[in-house]
Amino acid sequence: AELLKDYNGGEAVAQGENFEPSPANIEARTKRSNVPGGLQLALVPKKTRGATVNANLQLRFGDEASLQGKGPAGTLAGSMLARGNKRLSRQQLQDEFDKLKAQVNISGNAMGASASIQTTRDNLPAVMKLVMESLREPVFPETEFAQLKRELLTGLEAQKRDPQALAFNAFGRQLNAYPKSDPRYTGTFDETVADLNAVTLDEVKTFHANFYGASNAQLGVVGDFDEAAVTKISSETLGSWSSPKPFTRLVSKLPNPILANQSLETPDKANAVFVAGIPFAMRDDDADYPAMVLGNYMMGGGFLSSRLATRIRQKEGLSYGVGSFLQVSSHDKVASFGGNAIYAPQNVAKLEAAFNEEIARALKDGFTADEITAAKSGLLQSYKVNRAQDGGLAGTQANYLYLNRTFRWNEELEQKIAALTAEAITAAMRKHIDPTKFTVVKAGDFAGKPPVK
Repeated sequence: AELLKDYNGGEAVAQGENFEPSPANIEARTKRSNVPGGLQLALVPKKTRGATVNANLQLRFGDEASLQGKGPAGTLAGSMLARGNKRLSRQQLQDEFDKLKAQVNISGNAMGASASIQTTRDNLPAVMKLVMESLREPVFPETEFAQLKRELLTGLEAQKRDPQALAFNAFGRQLNAYPKSDPRYTGTFDETVADLNAVTLDEVKTFHANFYGASNAQLGVVGDFDEAAVTKISSETLGSWSSPKPFTRLVSKLPNPILANQSLETPDKANAVFVAGIPFAMRDDDADYPAMVLGNYMMGGGFLSSRLATRIRQKEGLSYGVGSFLQVSSHDKVASFGGNAIYAPQNVAKLEAAFNEEIARALKDGFTADEITAAKSGLLQSYKVNRAQDGGLAGTQANYLYLNRTFRWNEELEQKIAALTAEAITAAMRKHIDPTKFTVVKAGDFAGKPPVK
């Protein structure tokens, strides 16, 4: 008692509430509004441990015609946003964020820009002002521009020798449906290097001046914050920031890849990379979407007992990491399914055979009742865990404003997944997945490592 008589303890830490991250509860707690000028807000106030708060701002600009040939300049403009504004240098800006206990990421490309924030209730207004200042008033210092170019070019040179970067670049180019002038075009590493070298600082400044604005912007905020203060700052900083050019969403196109099984040599690299997949027509509100989601999950999209992981990694020990992926647009009927693996180059033949066999087995025989029951439980639990992460939830809220979507969509999706039958899953996968039309890319030191029979 004598030793502790003068001890007052540390500063009290705010305790969070027991927030249920169900779609229904999130929807009930979400407050949506529009700020004059075009900004949309989605606010989810709640008590959090340490009075933390997360925010996600998304800006969208341009259209297909105005953005032609602007990809490299737009990418560099977005990368320069956090490197100094009219009032603060890059280091001074970072020092301010540190003082405000804020983790901030500001980025952009030719089609839009975004900023994510994590800070505390008391500091959020000041952090928001700093972020808006960087978005609206970057100064693009010549020294920072030169340094950024060096960093990007150094990274690209390294990727030219990296099996994973090479494999995914080649695969992405096969599934690319856009001309070189389009900002969504997937270039070779040499093309990207040439484009970066060609972009001037004046072009970057001009891109920002011609496209940046908040006429089509969305802000999601989740956590402990003053609603009136957030709305006021958003209106003051973004409400009058009009976009110089009109915005029209770029329509996605379904690619028609050349059927290929491509092998790329990366000498003296210990690991090889395999990626294979197929594009198909689907949007995330299509009837088959829930079945494809669960089918992909059981195939290798995160399920601990997935078919690919069980066979290729656990049973045969052919891969250090293997999985499947499903990408489906919310706007257009553009989707893709596939898989990838990291493995020793000498196992290339065995790995590809095992991958093909497991895909074929799933399409032929489907999944067992026990697999489906376990997968439903695991997938729905993963959705709940993701919704409990405030940073991710703030990003989803901003994106849903753009999509004109509420969390009722999530609730309905989960109900559809829970009701799926084995027959429905198999039928959907057979309808959209044709292994004979897979685009396959492998990258590794195959010449230096004879394949194991």
